[in-house]
Amino acid sequence: MRIARIYRQRPNLYFLPIFYSFSFGPLIWFYVRSLISQEFRFRRVDLLHFIPVAVQASLYLFLTCCSYPVKSWYWENVHRQYTYRIEFDGTWISMTVYLLLSFRLLRNYQAWVANNFSELSRIRLNWLKAILGVLLLLCLQWFVEIILRDYYGIYFNYDYSVEILGVVALVLGVAGWRQSNLSAVNYQREQPGGIGQLKTTYSADPVILQQISAAMESDRLYLNPTLTLDELADALKLNSKVVSRHINVGFEKSFNDYVNTYRVEEVKRRLKSGDLAKLTIMGLAMESGFNSKTTFNRIFKTFTGKAPSDFIAD
Repeated sequence: MRIARIYRQRPNLYFLPIFYSFSFGPLIWFYVRSLISQEFRFRRVDLLHFIPVAVQASLYLFLTCCSYPVKSWYWENVHRQYTYRIEFDGTWISMTVYLLLSFRLLRNYQAWVANNFSELSRIRLNWLKAILGVLLLLCLQWFVEIILRDYYGIYFNYDYSVEILGVVALVLGVAGWRQSNLSAVNYQREQPGGIGQLKTTYSADPVILQQISAAMESDRLYLNPTLTLDELADALKLNSKVVSRHINVGFEKSFNDYVNTYRVEEVKRRLKSGDLAKLTIMGLAMESGFNSKTTFNRIFKTFTGKAPSDFIAD
């Protein structure tokens, strides 16, 4: 309504309760949680996150019922000096905190899937990471606005944040709808800690390491394009957490990197043996355990430092 200049035509409508900025952060946080965890359920205690929204809504509902002279007085003596800044600065703080929490949750999720799945292209949620990054840049713009306003008395002539938030909401809805079903992922939240931290608290059993290597080299389980940690653990008749820790500590790799190491070596072996005369490079990749061209090209270059075409040329 501000952009359409309706408020200039109907100033009495200014305090209509239609803009709940304190809800942006919590809604993003719960959206991320619901997307990555199939077990997520909104609980009554989660309503505590929306207490600032309830206060904001109550204020605007009260002002909506007031006469225009009261609204005008409130605008001149209270809103411009106090509540506008409280809303703007509070929204910035809320958005920043919830975005950082969302980034941390997504980072832990991506580390978890890398330790449990050998194919990540449809479950990594990099698109969500990009959207959160855009929102964090928006928060940075708001921070600059706060500094310019409070310390230099400079105001932006036009604020694009409303349009950006609208586009982001649309993209989140469409991308979430198009996202592959993550019910098979069954994300289990674990204590954060990298391979380096594991090495200080966990020692690998050489016998189990040999069993894992044998399953990959003799049974060639890596040829299964959707191989998961649970499937490898079932084949070894071991607990999946035991297998994961041994791969992390003993081989110093995530499960995903460990499996893809074998797939890349399989492609290289077949290229050197002349199989390229019978199949395309993508055909060899598919038979080596990869199931998409994008994933194959990215992983092959990561492990060899060369694109597949450059490797063949050499």
